[in-house]
Amino acid sequence: MNSTTLPRPSAIQARGLDPHLDIASPAAGIGLWVFMGTAGTLFLLFIAAYLMRMEGDDWSSLAMPWQLWLSTALLAAGSAAMQWSSGSARRGRWREARGQLWAGGACAWAFLGVQLWTWQVLSAGHVVLSSNPAASFFYLLTALHGLHVAGGLIAWSVTATGLRRQAAPVRAQQRIRLCARYWHFLLLLWMALFATLTGLTPQVVRFICGTA
Repeated sequence: MNSTTLPRPSAIQARGLDPHLDIASPAAGIGLWVFMGTAGTLFLLFIAAYLMRMEGDDWSSLAMPWQLWLSTALLAAGSAAMQWSSGSARRGRWREARGQLWAGGACAWAFLGVQLWTWQVLSAGHVVLSSNPAASFFYLLTALHGLHVAGGLIAWSVTATGLRRQAAPVRAQQRIRLCARYWHFLLLLWMALFATLTGLTPQVVRFICGTA
């Protein structure tokens, strides 16, 4: 390999960087983009199936619990906290970055808790998985999104642990930035689901498609 392609390890170390980090971090970022693209496509397919299933005679729209609004607020707050943490880390304000990172994770945990609360509210109202197709799709879509949030919390815990152990600054910055990017993705994904579940009805879909 041409020695001019990458800085020599000694030059990298002189800047306080991990000599393997400059090579590995682009791969991590690209991998995250690929994962988000794949997950986004999967959700788009489920939303398309949701819209098509609305045309069935057995479809009965659900009255969405108010807890969904709380879920949305928590996820938005978590996304903002992650972005602030990324900015603080970039400026070397590690104490602020750590607190904001923990706040973002706490919002994600609270989001999952509120989602379970929403399920309990629906279950108490006798809206269960087998009630009707709308209920089945609601549980499926929210559970699938919840799994993606739980996966993000695994990455978040690794990042938070690294900060507590005073990991290399550049590595910590990159991990926080990737967490923030994924949290923004989770928020956008949830907003699409929220709009689909609360705003779309068979009448609206028929009007949009020109079949009303």
